[in-house]
Amino acid sequence: MRTVEDYLQYLKGKGLHFKEDSIGFIYFGKQYTNASDELINTAIELTLKAQKSFDGSFYVSLLETFTTNQIITRKDALKFVEEQELLAI
Repeated sequence: MRTVEDYLQYLKGKGLHFKEDSIGFIYFGKQYTNASDELINTAIELTLKAQKSFDGSFYVSLLETFTTNQIITRKDALKFVEEQELLAI
């Protein structure tokens, strides 16, 4: 399991560079929802897939949806998104 920091470095290595405000949103969402790194990383991934770039408000909203619905793991998050038809992934 990658930490958020490791995941951001991984994405940077793939050519995805986050602006300072985007990184701020990522850590704000982490603190605001008290979500695990696994769930944070999944929300980042799904945000990038759905929005084609990082959208901080979309990301925080997605994280809130996960925590409100007691989603804890990546597997559960992907299943939830598919079942609720929240994203076309």
